[in-house]
Amino acid sequence: MLNSKGFDLWADGYDKAVGISDEEYKYPFAGYKKVLSTIFQTVMEKPDAVVLDIGFGTGSLTAKLYEHGCVIYGQDFSSKMIELASEKMPHAHLYQGDFTKGLAEPLRQQTYDYIIATYSLHHLTDDLKKVFLSDLLGRLNKNGKILIGDVAFETRDEMEQCRQQACDEWDDDEIYFVVNELKKDFPALLFTKISYCAGILTLVG
Repeated sequence: MLNSKGFDLWADGYDKAVGISDEEYKYPFAGYKKVLSTIFQTVMEKPDAVVLDIGFGTGSLTAKLYEHGCVIYGQDFSSKMIELASEKMPHAHLYQGDFTKGLAEPLRQQTYDYIIATYSLHHLTDDLKKVFLSDLLGRLNKNGKILIGDVAFETRDEMEQCRQQACDEWDDDEIYFVVNELKKDFPALLFTKISYCAGILTLVG
């Protein structure tokens, strides 16, 4: 698992590395652009939405929402990522913090129309995902949504098939979403499959 220093070192080349993986339709970022585009279109359904982005990285998605009038809050544990994102979003409310330990305190004082997380929550164990998502649901405005774009699978069998296909590329330190298992705790969870290794999970407040 990459720590904050690892992401600091990767920050400058992150978008390029992700783009190559997506264009070659390879794990782990096959479908990445479509995931971000789909989440963007969903958020755009509400004018001037208040959005919290968990693990926003360099701000690829968040900056576009910012440009289209959204009020942006965010948390990332890489100071370098925050620096790069702040250049794109000078008036966004961005905080450094390890989300495996929960939300930064200033973010706990707000409520949101959308809480988004793209390719970040796979750093949480399955148990921590349940705790964190339950906490986030309580921070949504009426009819608000949590939108998670990530490496995700309907079943554990599908994940194992992807693991075998990826071979040495598979990252054993990351804990990917298995939707039918998460539904035991969140029965209303919706899943939109985007590629063989990615999709969007939606929870409505």
